[in-house]
Amino acid sequence: MGKVICAGLGPGDPELMSVKSDRAIRGAKHLAYFRKKGRAGQARTIVKDMLRDDVIEYPMEYPVTTELHFGSDEYRALMIDFYAEWAVKLEAMAQDHEVVVLCEGDPFFYGSFMHLHTRLQGRAEVEVLPAIPGMVGCWNALDTPFTWGDDVMTVLMGTLPEAELTEHMRRADALVIMKTGRNLPAVRRALSTSGRLDSAWLVEKGTMPGQRVAKLADVEDADCPYFAIVLVHGQGRRPEAAE
Repeated sequence: MGKVICAGLGPGDPELMSVKSDRAIRGAKHLAYFRKKGRAGQARTIVKDMLRDDVIEYPMEYPVTTELHFGSDEYRALMIDFYAEWAVKLEAMAQDHEVVVLCEGDPFFYGSFMHLHTRLQGRAEVEVLPAIPGMVGCWNALDTPFTWGDDVMTVLMGTLPEAELTEHMRRADALVIMKTGRNLPAVRRALSTSGRLDSAWLVEKGTMPGQRVAKLADVEDADCPYFAIVLVHGQGRRPEAAE
């Protein structure tokens, strides 16, 4: 019997991948990965120079991404069917051989593979290889310590209602805002209302080719990159301040 191995890819630079994930990917005969229809897929792009010549690929194409609101009943039904279908396929493949599934960042930190992991329990052997979360690569791109002393770090989804974003931003010290994209204008307004906009940074494609770092206040509303994270540094107690 084989098994399903989910290899966390880390923040995007293949050299920041774990040795264990690197080894699993280079040895994989059967490779599955998520992607939007018509696209190569970010995960597949990261590993493009690592694959063996005889690898068999299984693109798991989302039925919908931004075409429907993520909270709609139609979106939910389509995604439930999508994950159920691929759980069945991976279960069947794992009866005969190992299949490696790619996941950007860390699989258990908002990764799509989580939805397959829960469905495969008791149906196939599953191993998850942890990785550096994407946000870590992004805040290192700013070359400034992100949290100090007793700072409280809050991770928010840009898909939250604007009022909730504002409330969380007012309470937190260090801020990470994921899933920005078309939600960026609302994220910007919430940061402005909470008095945090001037301290906010946008990091697009952190650690990857085409990396961009910019003050969020200088980014146009219409400039809403998909692979981007907004960061606000903590300003907690520091040893030199206590002396």
